[in-house]
Amino acid sequence: MATEHRRGDRVAAAIREVVATFLAEEAKDPRITSFVTVTGVEVTRDLRHAKVFVSVMGSDAERAKTFEGLASVASFLRARVGQSLRLRLAPEISFKPDESVAHAAHIENLLSKIKEGTLPPDGDSNV
Repeated sequence: MATEHRRGDRVAAAIREVVATFLAEEAKDPRITSFVTVTGVEVTRDLRHAKVFVSVMGSDAERAKTFEGLASVASFLRARVGQSLRLRLAPEISFKPDESVAHAAHIENLLSKIKEGTLPPDGDSNV
């Protein structure tokens, strides 16, 4: 059983690399306008589905457009992943938002406001 789990981890890491390289160098969809970072990949045990977690910087409208563009290139990426990794059956790829980078930036902003003393008296700043 442990071997299967490690294989899933290796496949997930390889998918992450293929997708990140594609988005950085080859993505031509005009909807993918924002800065996109692949933060992780989860694959099912049977390797039929892969969730690709991405962090997208930009406004809400840019983020929405970027996710539309990512959804449209998912089938192309599935073929690319299958070819690159020589998998008999490439996993279906779906993109999911990873809010951890934005959340960390928000926390940094709040901490700097506390340090400067400019945080509102009630301390509520949509945490």
